[in-house]
Amino acid sequence: MFNKTRFGVAFALGLSVSATALCAEEVKIAFIDPISGPFASTGSNGLHQYQFAADQVVNEKGGILNGTTFKVDGFDNKASPQDSLIQLQVAIDQGYKYIAQGNSSGVAHALTDAIEKHNKRNPDNRVLFLNYSAVDPALTNDDCNFWHFRFDANADIKMDVLTDVIAKDESIKKVYLIGQDYSFGKAVAAAANSMLKEKRPDIEIVGDELHPIGKVKDFTPYARKITASGADAVITGNWGADMLGLGKALVANGYTGPLFTYYAAGSGITAAFGESGKDVIRLVTEGQVNPPPTPEAETYYKAYKAKYPDGNVDQTRIYNVIGMLAAAMEKAGTATDVVAVGKALEGLEYESIWGTKLYMRPEDHQVIQDMHIAKHTNDGVTFDYDGSGFGVVVESTVSMAGMDSATTCKMERP
Repeated sequence: MFNKTRFGVAFALGLSVSATALCAEEVKIAFIDPISGPFASTGSNGLHQYQFAADQVVNEKGGILNGTTFKVDGFDNKASPQDSLIQLQVAIDQGYKYIAQGNSSGVAHALTDAIEKHNKRNPDNRVLFLNYSAVDPALTNDDCNFWHFRFDANADIKMDVLTDVIAKDESIKKVYLIGQDYSFGKAVAAAANSMLKEKRPDIEIVGDELHPIGKVKDFTPYARKITASGADAVITGNWGADMLGLGKALVANGYTGPLFTYYAAGSGITAAFGESGKDVIRLVTEGQVNPPPTPEAETYYKAYKAKYPDGNVDQTRIYNVIGMLAAAMEKAGTATDVVAVGKALEGLEYESIWGTKLYMRPEDHQVIQDMHIAKHTNDGVTFDYDGSGFGVVVESTVSMAGMDSATTCKMERP
């Protein structure tokens, strides 16, 4: 199925090239995510990874379509849906045709709805939404639309992988669920309840609660409840400052794990856990960093660290967004006709330098890819996070996770 073609190889063979490809252009990508506030470190690190990927994958290789280059600019949304809509309009007014966002499914819902409405009203000025990390399943189910493409596995796919691991561990009898109180946190809890009941009906859910997103300064009361519950394992979808705060409080209050997470790596989180998180934290992730799966991945990571010594390539899917977008443009023969680029993305097959196969499922625009379970450790770490000496090492892999997962999406195409 996968021909291991990357966009720089003769990808457009046999395809007609439009007039757009006859001259070099600049593809402007608006990165709408938090660059200030409690989630600033997460957003700023993501922006750097986008800008670096654009340079490494496209610009420094001479561009695509006869020299077309990528430019990624940050638009601070402060993790707010309302501010995101303001920044979206600013970006559109400034000529950005591609919108990248990932932190908060609540923001993603606001953006995808606004983009769909804008594109209906402005057929000559349409934009595409590149969702790299907002994983509420609804975005590629009932709330799907043609203009939205998700490059991360959704919460249900990730939970399926996590609960497979939990189900095999007979020592786990009690599980505590905790997450942020918004659409994504609720989706994680619902999936965990449903899948654990199916796979391990003997497991007792000893806690199931949500907390305000980005507002809890001290997670000690939550950690004490979790420890007192006798939980053998904790599942959380927390990210950013909320992941860091929860994890630190758990360790400080005597919890020894395992802690099954979606986003417990990088952005200061790995350094904060250090030795206390070793063999405790488990992370479901789409890309392998340790050990580097390909020579290209090792070269890429070293180049990133040379430019950003304090940074991490902890969101390998960002590389995949840029690579797949470039491949779709080559296939479509245009960088500016977002309808043509969107149709080229549908069904696109791609093999990343991170050892991950990807397939953009046409029926719902949900990327399908290999998923890994990795553990927090300092053993066998080629590339650490946060300069801490600790990183994540892959323990197991599910090939093309979610390939046969159901979707309720009813796609309307332009």
